[in-house]
Amino acid sequence: MIFILNKTNTIANQFLAELRDADIQQDKARFRYNQEKLGQILAYELSKTLSYEAKEVHTSLGTATVSVPVDQPVLGTILRAGLPFHQGFINYFDQSASAFITAYRKVKRTGDFVIQIDHISTPNLDDKIFILCDTMLATGQSIVVVCKELMAQYKIKELHIAAVIASTEGVAHVRANLPKAKLWLCAIDDEMTSKAYIVPGLGDAGDLAFGEKA
Repeated sequence: MIFILNKTNTIANQFLAELRDADIQQDKARFRYNQEKLGQILAYELSKTLSYEAKEVHTSLGTATVSVPVDQPVLGTILRAGLPFHQGFINYFDQSASAFITAYRKVKRTGDFVIQIDHISTPNLDDKIFILCDTMLATGQSIVVVCKELMAQYKIKELHIAAVIASTEGVAHVRANLPKAKLWLCAIDDEMTSKAYIVPGLGDAGDLAFGEKA
């Protein structure tokens, strides 16, 4: 299952356009906040697929019946680029626990790379709905490696992967290796550079949000 946000005409496309705009990107606060807003919108769309139960709420004048989620999902992100996007999800799933993963591309002398996981800090994911939020889904390798590592440790009930921009190649890689995962994307771009940056994409999301790495 794949949900693509920019397939419909909504205000979300304005936030996505600003994220891509090289001039607007110079405002780091706005760049982070636009990611956060898109995270909130995808969290809302994803919330429609959860299971709900009726709950009675007592007001000062009577009782109202409200449908609330049966389970709170666990949110996860890969440091550091995904932090603003993750914040958007946690703004809506504000009772959720979070997992944080440190992973990066370790480049070989040949120019190829492997995904190196340095650290995972996570609550118990057994029988949990898990949402992994990462701004860019380029090759899909880091997401697949991280999810497989978590799935080896825990019996995750339901896996969701959310990204702002994905590549066609990355989506294919995730679907081939994580066939049960549900994808929540703002947009899909067809091309990547030789260094695995999405084109047109939006650039290096981590650097744009937090400054260039030394």
